[in-house]
Amino acid sequence: MGGFFGVASKSDCSLDLFFGVDYHSHLGTRRGGIAVYGDNGKFNRSIHNIQNSPFRTKFEKDIEELRGKLGIGCISDFEPQPLLVHSHLGDFAITTVGNVSNKDELVKEILDSGYTHFLEMSGGDINQTELIVALINHEKTILEGLKFVQEKIKGSMSILLLTSEGIYAARDKFGRTPIQIGYKEGAYCASFENFAYINLGYSDFHELGPAEIVFITADGIKTLQQPQKEMKICTFLWIYYGYPTATYEGVNVETMRYNCGRFLARRDKGTVHPDSVSGIPDSGVAHAVGYSNESGIPYSRPFIKYTPTWPRSFMPASQEQRNLIAHMKLIPVKPLIKGKKILLIDDSIVRGTQLRETTEFLYKSGAEEVHIRPACPPLVFGCKYLNFSRSKSELDLITRQVIHQFEGENVSKEVLQKYCDPDTQEYANMVEEIRKQLHFTSLRFHRLDDMLDSTGLDHSKLCTYCWNGKE
Repeated sequence: MGGFFGVASKSDCSLDLFFGVDYHSHLGTRRGGIAVYGDNGKFNRSIHNIQNSPFRTKFEKDIEELRGKLGIGCISDFEPQPLLVHSHLGDFAITTVGNVSNKDELVKEILDSGYTHFLEMSGGDINQTELIVALINHEKTILEGLKFVQEKIKGSMSILLLTSEGIYAARDKFGRTPIQIGYKEGAYCASFENFAYINLGYSDFHELGPAEIVFITADGIKTLQQPQKEMKICTFLWIYYGYPTATYEGVNVETMRYNCGRFLARRDKGTVHPDSVSGIPDSGVAHAVGYSNESGIPYSRPFIKYTPTWPRSFMPASQEQRNLIAHMKLIPVKPLIKGKKILLIDDSIVRGTQLRETTEFLYKSGAEEVHIRPACPPLVFGCKYLNFSRSKSELDLITRQVIHQFEGENVSKEVLQKYCDPDTQEYANMVEEIRKQLHFTSLRFHRLDDMLDSTGLDHSKLCTYCWNGKE
């Protein structure tokens, strides 16, 4: 994933930019970057690796040198950015959030048209933001270039582009990720997370619609392309990615998670009798509170996350390291575990490795039963829009491993749909096999219709691809 923040101000914006970007640290783990257009008429930029230390510790010393009234910054899970660009469109800085699923096709097309080269990153991949720059530079103006990006890419791509005059903000074509505008006297900001600007004195001003493009200055916002009606915002923003205080399309993350827990409890009523309900920190907690409030079963914390050194389980790029850290950071509270029947809610089951290890140490700490309730349906399709699962192959998903076990190779889409439908025997067989492999006492996934109802939004506006393969 990733997140970004931009400011256009009548006075120096560096501190607003610093704190606004820092508030997106939950969305990315590899790189942080800031670019400012200074009063000296030059672009200044700083990029740091943030895999082993927080964003703010790397950029505190840079802020004095990153002075200006216009700036953008980002937290990125992949490529270093923002990029500084000198082209026929002028000088600009750019940062992006999203995933180009047809990247190889576009790179070949651009090279075949006469583009000389792309720089490779250390892992051999082409910087995705550099590809977006190449597409923008294909056109005669920046606005036409941004529209061209929306037309050409498959996946999703939201963009902040900084010029000497102001900031272009372009939300991806189907609004899979948000861009929200804040305002305070003398300044406007653009942010992935709207809570990021509240403590900086900004108020909600405008949320961009799908494909909407605006130009931001300290004096106001100009709409350059009206939003389209069709939307497919990522539902995982509420389930997993979003910070509890964030709001998308008018729906608060924490509130949606409470609703998810309530629906889970209603489906479970009378079928299990745990002593307590608990959530896997952090995203599972609100789901569990909602379940507890609805069911009347006490909420407890049978393990505590050790946050001083490992605040995020997905910090390292290596899956093996992430599994180890997920285990190391959860400290059991044995008096709340021994002899207890525990119902545990996590945001999702992807590979199942971490949740199996969590369940095993609950048993080793004396738990009698461990009932698992994921806050979303089974993940059957790898995300091709935001790389949610980070899976290199769909066979990394435990659901697909089980389906492969049952059906063999080359499973048709029609057969996969049976495993997505909670009312089929195929679905029931898959869930039971996952339960046995991960050693749960019981397992019940959230139903897709209940989860979508938890948002309060029209279902047609929500992306459900990873659960049912429907685009």
